[in-house]
This record gives sequence, structure tokens and C-alpha cells, in this order.
Amino acid sequence: MNKNIQLQDLGNKDYKATWDYQETLFKEIVDVKLAKRSQPELVTPNYFLFVEHPHVYTLGKSGDVSNLLLSQNQLEAKGATFYKINRGGDITYHGPGQIVGYPILDLENFFTDIHKYLRFLEEVIILTLAEYNIIGTRSEGETGVWLDVGTPFARKICAMGVRASRWVTMHGFALNVNADLGYFDNIIPCGIRGKAVTSMHVELGQKVDEQEVKRKIQQHFSSLFESTFI
Repeated sequence: MNKNIQLQDLGNKDYKATWDYQETLFKEIVDVKLAKRSQPELVTPNYFLFVEHPHVYTLGKSGDVSNLLLSQNQLEAKGATFYKINRGGDITYHGPGQIVGYPILDLENFFTDIHKYLRFLEEVIILTLAEYNIIGTRSEGETGVWLDVGTPFARKICAMGVRASRWVTMHGFALNVNADLGYFDNIIPCGIRGKAVTSMHVELGQKVDEQEVKRKIQQHFSSLFESTFI
């Protein structure tokens, strides 16, 4: 079992180019897994990508396109793009000021339980937010991390959607740090009506150091997954 994770910070990168890169790494891991059947000494790699995307809306495979409230012309006017993709979940937004994390892992190096994997991703964000005195929680039946669940002020701070095949993961989480929340007004986030979206800078009333947040995410991810970033 290989618990080393190769960390790559891609900076600001186009969504489609990043998706294609994820698919390349995903295929690499799957190919090694298939080769291991005849060469058991082979070790599957793990990757973790940090990235910030230009304005983009993405719709999961089970999502409803009517949750996008913009026409193609309106998208172009806002400098945004739209993609239907192969993760779970409904529609979400990515853009500047948001930390997106894509763990591309062979879960057989860790544990073979997708439910546990999603809960661990949520816990990484919950622990990270706690370091800023932001109390993040889960909302039953709704993947991601929320604030003030069970009150009229419930709001989502981190969206999640993953794909897994042969126990290899891709896609991941999007944490609103300094994001322009106005872009969420153009969708029904995650297909859930009546729930607001927030960010760390709104909750704290000041801009947040994104590199520091990334370091804290790494620390908590490494601890929970008992792994080492290289």
C-alpha cells in the first residue's frame, strides 16, 4: 500500500484543461492497477491537485440543467463557461478566490469505502475551518460542509462531488475562501432551493490568506488519511 501523495498546485487553470489532466492521472492509476494483476510488485501512485479556475459552472451527471439560470449569451457576457461532467452531484460554480482540491487516489491504498471517503473530505474542511473559528458541519442527505444547519440561516461554504471507478477517485471539493458569491446567484447551487452560500472572507469580515488555508488542508488531509505529501 502506497500512502504517499504527489501534491501539485496548478495555480489558475482552465476547467476543461484541468479535467483532461485529471483524466490522464486517473487512467495512469487504473492502468497500473490492471498491470498489477500480473506484476503484483507494482505500486499505484496517488495525486492531489490544488487549482483555482476561471469562472465556470459545472453540472454533475445526475444534475438538472434547469438549475443553470443563464443562457449561453449571458454566460459569455459574464466571462463564464459551462460543462456537463462525470462527477456526482448537481450544479456548482468555480472561480477566483475558491480553493479547489482534486484528490486522485487509489483508495485501495487507504480504505475501500466511498461513504467514508466523502466523510473524510468533509472532515478535512471542517477541521480547517475550525482553525479560523468557523464552525462547519454536515447537513444530512446533502454532501459538503455547511454553517448553521437546522436554522433559517443555513449556508454552504464547501461543495463536493466525486467520481470513483475501480476504487480510483477524481473530482473533489471547492471551498469558498475569497470567492465572489454573486456568481452563485446565477444557479440553484447543488440543486437545493432556499439555501444560501457563503465564504470564509464573508464569515470573517476580511480577506483570507489562501496559501495558508491550503497548508492547513494538507495537514488535516495527511492526518486523516495517514498519508504523506511529496
